[in-house]
Amino acid sequence: MRRVIVRLIPYPLKVQLRRAYNVVNNYVGVRTGKLDPLLPPSSLHCVGDSDFSETGEEFFRYFVDRCELKPHDRVLDVGSGTGRMARPLTRYLTDGSYEGIDIVAPSVQWCQNTYAFRYPSFHFHFADIYNKVYNPDGKYNASEYRFPFETSSFDFVFLTSVFTHMLRQDMEHYLSEIVRVLKPAKRCLITYFLLNPTSWKFIKEGVSYYSFQHELPGCRIESADTPEAVVAYDESSLRGLYAKYGLNITEPVLYGTWCKRDGWSWQDIVIASKPAECV
Repeated sequence: MRRVIVRLIPYPLKVQLRRAYNVVNNYVGVRTGKLDPLLPPSSLHCVGDSDFSETGEEFFRYFVDRCELKPHDRVLDVGSGTGRMARPLTRYLTDGSYEGIDIVAPSVQWCQNTYAFRYPSFHFHFADIYNKVYNPDGKYNASEYRFPFETSSFDFVFLTSVFTHMLRQDMEHYLSEIVRVLKPAKRCLITYFLLNPTSWKFIKEGVSYYSFQHELPGCRIESADTPEAVVAYDESSLRGLYAKYGLNITEPVLYGTWCKRDGWSWQDIVIASKPAECV
C-alpha cells in the first residue's frame, strides 16, 4: 500500500518529501546521540566513493605527519564539500581556524548550519563558480575567481580531488591563488592524477583504472564528453609549473593506487612549500 501511495505522489512533491524525511531522520539521529552531527545526510552531494570518515582521518594524518600542521594554524580547504576534511580538524585546531570554499551551495549551507555554533572558528564560503554539473548557474569562471582572503594569510592550504576535475587554465589560476594566500615558508597539499613513466606503464598494460586517452592543452582526460570528470597532468610539466610559481616540492611525491601501483592513497599527493621571504 505504501509503495502505491508513493507512486501516486507527483515527482516534485516526492523529491521534497524525501528531502524532508532525510532532514527529520538526521535531526532525530543527532538528538538521540545515535548519529555524529558532523556526518552529512545522504541527500547531500559527496565527492568520491570512499568512506567519509576513513578518508578524512587518512588525510588528517598526512596534514599532521607530512605537512607539520599545528593546532594554532590557519587552514584553507579549497573544495570543502560536506566537511569530510573539516571533521577531524575540529578536534585538532584548538587555537587555529579553518576556512572552507566550495561551489555546491547546499553543501556549503549545511556546513555553515552544522559547524557555526559548535565550532565558531570554522567558516564555510560559497564560491559561485560555473560548473556544468554542480553549479550550472554559476556567475564566474574558475580562471577568474579570486579567493576571498588576504595575501599571505594561511599557514596551510589543501585541495583534495579538486585539480583532478579542473582543466589547465583553471588549475593554473587556482595554483597562483594558493601561492598568493599562503604565508612564506608554509605548506600546501594537493592531490592529482600524475602521468609519468611508471603510471604510463600500467596504463599501457591495461591494468590502470583510467586510460587518459584524450589529450587537451596541458592535460589529458578520461572522457571527451565530460572533460572535467577525470583530469590528469604530466608530472614533469607540473613540476615546471610549481617552479614557475615558486613552490618547492617536498620529496618524495606520495603516489597513489589509481593506476594499480603500490601507493599511499587513491590519488597522487604533492606537498610543497612557499619560499621564506628574503631578509
